[in-house]
Amino acid sequence: MSTYKIPVGPLHVALEEPMFFKVEVEGETVVGLDITAGHAHRGIEYLVAKRNIHQNIVLTERICSLCSNSHPFSYCMALERIAGIVVPERVEYLRVVADEIKRIASHLFNVAITAHLVGFDSLFMHVMEIREIMQDTKESIFGNRMDLGANCIGGVRYDLDAEGRGYLLAQLDKLKAPLAEVRALYETNGSFLRRTKGVGVLPRAEAIRLGLVGPVARASGVDYDVRRKAPYVVYDKLSFDVQTLPDGDVWSRTMIRLREAIESIRIIEQCMRDMPEGPTTIDKTPEIPAGESIAKSEAPRGELIYYLRTDGSDKPERLKWRVPSYNNWKGLQVMLTGAKVADIALVVGSIDPCISCTER
Repeated sequence: MSTYKIPVGPLHVALEEPMFFKVEVEGETVVGLDITAGHAHRGIEYLVAKRNIHQNIVLTERICSLCSNSHPFSYCMALERIAGIVVPERVEYLRVVADEIKRIASHLFNVAITAHLVGFDSLFMHVMEIREIMQDTKESIFGNRMDLGANCIGGVRYDLDAEGRGYLLAQLDKLKAPLAEVRALYETNGSFLRRTKGVGVLPRAEAIRLGLVGPVARASGVDYDVRRKAPYVVYDKLSFDVQTLPDGDVWSRTMIRLREAIESIRIIEQCMRDMPEGPTTIDKTPEIPAGESIAKSEAPRGELIYYLRTDGSDKPERLKWRVPSYNNWKGLQVMLTGAKVADIALVVGSIDPCISCTER
């Protein structure tokens, strides 16, 4: 049978952001894939060199909406390492809380989109309704439903008093039963299982060879989580399980995100229990000397790495980041080979791609 190529994107009803795939198919089966990047370039790496270190906290938060807290968090850690700033312990706990709240909301969004892509729109709407619990939480605590504005150099820009802690714990309690309910649906519903089990398979050896990260890698049995392998802030003091599954298919990637959302609730509850009293920022305006550093964190999509070089002025000499989607793109070459045309959007969505932060 002869092969032919079909275009998917850059604007397509099934794609969240502009991306272009040239898919080679034989009948209804995918036999090759060519990915063309460059449809969402915003020049942010150029812009950060034109702004001072404080303005860039705002700018880095706009790199990606669903991972928005991870970018300024990592950027601030890189600055603090250059300047030798030791942040108060309370700050470390509050940074974990903000990051885990974003992780829950991000994972639930992708889980909902997966339901939509298999045509299970009632489940999509149900998961999005559950996600609203975390969206309301973000708005109440941080004043915004997406960009939290939680980080500053040497501290955080928010605090939780007794009333705030009580509110957050109540919101988490409200989330537990619905999460358990939808997890059971994703695990047992025949319609969902038929569309996702054995679809878009990425073997563990291929995930390691290609350097994939985050839930995509962990769904293929790769036990790698920056929070555990290279702990930052207070993750080494917190108890949580790194979630892995062996099959590496669309279903596994969905279940990893649901399980990690449940683990994030455990992490936040521990922070509320163990967080000490103390200041939420350092007591003086920081001076950043010349130097360079690397900081990394576990963003919702996986390992996020920041490289920063300063020259003693108030503007960075070089700021570069490697986002998890950049690595995970390569996995589509394996996942889509042998897949059906009808599953292309589903498999692409299962890696939770972010074009905006990849094309910086």
